[in-house]
Amino acid sequence: MMDVARHAGVAVSTVSHVVNGTRVVQSRTRTAVLAAIAATGYVPNTLARSLARSGARTHTLGVALSAVANPYFVEMVQSIVRACSERALTVFLADTGEDPSQELDVVRSLHQRQVDGILLAPAGVQAPWRSLDYLAAARVPTVLVDRLVSPSAGEAGGFSQVGVDNEAGIRLLVEHLRGLGHGRLGMVAGQPGVATTTERVAAFRRLAGASSDIAEPASADLPAARAAARRLLSSRTRPTAVIAGNNRSMIGLMQAVRDAGLAVPEQLAVAGFDDFEWADCFDPRLTLVAQPVEEIGCHALCLMEAVIADPTVTACTLQLPPRLMVRASCGARDGS
Repeated sequence: MMDVARHAGVAVSTVSHVVNGTRVVQSRTRTAVLAAIAATGYVPNTLARSLARSGARTHTLGVALSAVANPYFVEMVQSIVRACSERALTVFLADTGEDPSQELDVVRSLHQRQVDGILLAPAGVQAPWRSLDYLAAARVPTVLVDRLVSPSAGEAGGFSQVGVDNEAGIRLLVEHLRGLGHGRLGMVAGQPGVATTTERVAAFRRLAGASSDIAEPASADLPAARAAARRLLSSRTRPTAVIAGNNRSMIGLMQAVRDAGLAVPEQLAVAGFDDFEWADCFDPRLTLVAQPVEEIGCHALCLMEAVIADPTVTACTLQLPPRLMVRASCGARDGS
């Protein structure tokens, strides 16, 4: 509105009177204000005005994550939508595209639509988190899901958050493979530049030891995962077992295994992070760590309700335990 006022050469209150019809404005002035509105692209937010007068909630939540690029987030969205439906809440879903700039635009748009709160899976692994800084400055009730931020990260670390315990998941995989006699382990890392990948890679380095090898994809797409897995499998010191950092890396790994003509599990054991419903379509069936997606969605909504009810509530971090789904791809009997 200030931009409109400057463009028209009038006071902000005059623009307000024209927009809201609260006072008669001279025809010439009104024409100048309307022309300025057209020139600046200003859109009056009638919802915001009505809510400001009434102090009412909209009973809507914004969910901002990369649902298109990451199949795991599709399950996450389904869980959140179910939990919201039980609470008579409407969900606005926005795809961040794993792009911090797009994420900031999405967050701003959801805020302008006066959602009661925003559930966000942030892109990036370190400051600056422009979207988190924006949410903190605007005091938008926010809960982070899946990708957790260190509480020491200034204002960006001041949000409640919930996700899986990534180190515990990697420990389950490493211990399972060690128990089957595998000494040299490899890993095809997940999507670069996100917190979950950083945590899983760090845990693998700690738990798998100096003889382990990690191949990191150059990007988030399947060809990059396949290329990284090929590098790992073509090494002269090829590992006897490989862990995929997420479901997309698992697909790339299985493509590379096929390219190399290797038999699973006879010549190579494979396991991974993120169980998915079509894991049974692979032969052999894949051993995977399952995330408690339904519980993550429910806890996220509970945390959101708490921060909406009391914006000063102390932020908390919940890391939920994963489960190991033992199948045939490591040589163990299904379910053992």
